[in-house]
Amino acid sequence: MQLTNEQLDDLVLGAVFLATGGGGDPFVPQLLTAQALKRFGSVKMIQPDELANDAFVACIGGVGAPTVSLELLPSIAESVAPVKAFEQQTGKKLDALVSFEIGGANSLVPIIAAAATGIPIVDGDGMGRALPEAQMMTYAIEGVKPTPAIACDYEGNLTTFTTGNTATYERHIRSLAMSSGGMITTIEHPMSGAQLKAAIIPGTVSFSIELGRVLRGNRGTAEAMLPHLQEVFSHSIYGECRLLISGKVTDKATRIVGGYDIGSAAIVAFEDESEQLHIDIKNEYLVATQNGELKASVPDLIVIADYETCTPINAERLRYGQRVAVFAVGCPDYFRSEKALAAVAPKCFGFDLEYKPLESL
Repeated sequence: MQLTNEQLDDLVLGAVFLATGGGGDPFVPQLLTAQALKRFGSVKMIQPDELANDAFVACIGGVGAPTVSLELLPSIAESVAPVKAFEQQTGKKLDALVSFEIGGANSLVPIIAAAATGIPIVDGDGMGRALPEAQMMTYAIEGVKPTPAIACDYEGNLTTFTTGNTATYERHIRSLAMSSGGMITTIEHPMSGAQLKAAIIPGTVSFSIELGRVLRGNRGTAEAMLPHLQEVFSHSIYGECRLLISGKVTDKATRIVGGYDIGSAAIVAFEDESEQLHIDIKNEYLVATQNGELKASVPDLIVIADYETCTPINAERLRYGQRVAVFAVGCPDYFRSEKALAAVAPKCFGFDLEYKPLESL
């Protein structure tokens, strides 16, 4: 499949929905992607099983606090320079690039790099949503080493990393992001085709295009959109989709702590002001409780969208007074395995609660 500007609007809309509030605001990256596709031509997207087992693949994306991306604007060079430096560092030609996460701007960074370098991208990612830390990627969970890795900041400075494990790498890369204005681009977790096939959440780029097409073709209120969303998710790796609440944002507060956007939001139901949904945020929407009762939690997806159009809203764009709908969507089965939950369960984010699958709540 060739990715062109014709699919870009649908891809971005679907990817932001799956991003659960994170992944970075896509507005400027979408403009850059459109420019790159116009300048360099379409990007080849391949399925994981099209890669040879000995193929050389790496993932690329932005690291930092998404709020910063609204002010520290990216460039095409920030996606291209680390790829070229990485190939020079490793002495190997990359056969494909793949996303950290299917979410917002981080769905577009590999496409920008691929357009400029002629390297294909893989239809899939390492999360099936967005999550805030590197050790939460499926690549890391499956034992892929994070380094060698190269980071590029907004001034074009390149930094090389060599660490023993992904948890250590996450601390180091986060520190660099904090000291470099809050956002950097990294290429990391080099792996073979065989390792990629064992780890990737497949088909998420093409599913984002399908989801975006549904969202754009059926614009309407949350209640009107719900059947269309349930239909498209029921035939996907995600499964259930439900509407948790429709209401108004009555509180939203975040601050940058340790390189993450940390905070919470509250939504009060339109029809009954005694019903209030509380959302905990760490870059992404992680836990939803209503009057003290758990309604959904990571690794399942919590999505906040504009009530009238169902356009998804990144956490950094959420504001007091907005009329919104909150959806919950099941996560891919991979993240319900014991080894995956050891990295992404609510307790991994500091919440004193056990993960309960959406359909059991």
